[in-house]
Amino acid sequence: MTQLDDLIAVAARLRAPGGCPWDAEQTHRSLVQYLLEETHELIEAIESGNREEILEEIGDVLYQVVFHSDLAASGSLGEPFDIQDVAKLTAEKMRGRHPHVFGTAEELEKFAAKTGDDVMLNWDSHKQREKPERSSVLDGIPQSLPALALANKVIGKAQKIDLLDAQAASPLQFEDEAQLGGLLLAIVQSAKAAGLDSERALREATRDLMADIRKAEVLSASDAGVIATGELD
Repeated sequence: MTQLDDLIAVAARLRAPGGCPWDAEQTHRSLVQYLLEETHELIEAIESGNREEILEEIGDVLYQVVFHSDLAASGSLGEPFDIQDVAKLTAEKMRGRHPHVFGTAEELEKFAAKTGDDVMLNWDSHKQREKPERSSVLDGIPQSLPALALANKVIGKAQKIDLLDAQAASPLQFEDEAQLGGLLLAIVQSAKAAGLDSERALREATRDLMADIRKAEVLSASDAGVIATGELD
């Protein structure tokens, strides 16, 4: 038995009859708050650079994965699945999204990548193959992300469809993240002094950008349809 197998057995024992009453009462929904807490604690540990803290917090996040998988194995979501099914699906997804590593000879040549930027150029097309029902680059972005993380994600999507120029000169100049952090803090401080909510303001501005992205996608699809049907002739 591996250490991972042992952890899986521990989770199963805690939820089994005669185990821990608290564990047995939990649902996927009730565990969300703990998943958020453990994720933020891991982020904090990573930012501290402390090896022992990172080791412990990775373990706490891993246990959340094990816990949810054990719940699912009991049929909590209908047809049961367990952590082996989760691992299988994830491995298949990673192989599918990295044809430059796992692909056929043709795919290795087509998706050849020497840098991370090369990989990201193909990333959306790989995901589109997995989820053809998605019609927008925005599909799949969690709307519950904190405003700054959401804005960063949406801006990246806007740049991918050339709605925003990734190379455009910025009116704001800073040399490093320390200066950037100071600028962001000053903006939040000024907003607070004016009685404004920085989180809400950024979220609303990001929603406006998302609306612009969807309009641009509709126009692009419409133009493509006109060209395909020869209506420009």
